[in-house]
Amino acid sequence: MNLHHPTVAVFGAYGHTAVFVLAELRRRGLTPVLVGRDHERLRSLGEKHPDSPILVASVDEPASLERALAGTAAVVNCAGPFADTAPALLDAALRARIPYLDVGAEQAVALETFQHRQNQARDAGTAIIPSVAFYGGLGDLLATAAMGDWPEAEAIDIAFGLDSWQPTQGTRKTGRRNTGRHVVYSGGCFHRPSEQPATTDWDFPAPLGVQKVAEFSTADQVTVSRHLRVPDIRAHMNLAPLRDVHDPDTPVPRAVDNSGRSAQTFVVDVIVHRDGQQRRASASGRDIYAVTAPLVAEATMRILDGRARGAGGVYAVGELFDAEDFLRSLSPEHLSLDLLSRPVNAS
Repeated sequence: MNLHHPTVAVFGAYGHTAVFVLAELRRRGLTPVLVGRDHERLRSLGEKHPDSPILVASVDEPASLERALAGTAAVVNCAGPFADTAPALLDAALRARIPYLDVGAEQAVALETFQHRQNQARDAGTAIIPSVAFYGGLGDLLATAAMGDWPEAEAIDIAFGLDSWQPTQGTRKTGRRNTGRHVVYSGGCFHRPSEQPATTDWDFPAPLGVQKVAEFSTADQVTVSRHLRVPDIRAHMNLAPLRDVHDPDTPVPRAVDNSGRSAQTFVVDVIVHRDGQQRRASASGRDIYAVTAPLVAEATMRILDGRARGAGGVYAVGELFDAEDFLRSLSPEHLSLDLLSRPVNAS
């Protein structure tokens, strides 16, 4: 494919995460098309991206979405709640026969996309990749890299360690929209989580160390289960960020450098269990919203330049690309990686 500055539509282009996405697309030589329903916010954003087309579009107006996607090479959906935006934008991408990616962390939306869009994507000959983000994408890539040449495993644990969680307004809105839709994955199927999640200790890589963690429902349980043969996928998060995100007084992220990133730090630690053996992979970095941008921008670039393993269908990011190569392409600027096995102390 000729990659001479192809255009990529970014829906919800003025959102908190989307601003990082625009920068990462540009770094890869892609020209973003600024799409959203708020003309004034688009116009203000366009002053910083003078060569980017601006198109007003709404999920309530299919014709406006068709106009926005016309002539683009792919579309990245950055507008949540994705339960409200993904269906219409997916329809528009399928009609345009272009790849669709989103940065959603919503389990129910990712699950519905995998379950109900496969045949449409195959017929259109285009790739759909939901949850290419900190939640849904990073854990999936780490689990895939850790799995390596094992054809199956008994269980996968994904532990999220955050020093804090300052949620955006979009995160809060999405949380309200998805109340009661969370699931966990065990015994090879999805079911409702327990009302009182058990806590345990997790020995995170430095600097976090041993932390109390609780069961955590995340899009990674959906993405990993779609392509890795494992009956139990357990996700965990340390307690401090869970308290933050449930506290209505926790402030929104505040930029501390010229890139716009906050000071918040994270570790994602994955252990794959098989026949008494463990394989482990972990990644650490800054700002869970900012790190979503290189994940989805890199996936977009790799689809367009032919490095994807599939064509038409719905895929998890770890399924569609070489997971280890993908992760290493983001290191060390965006991620610090440990993809080698090390002693495991998790209970």
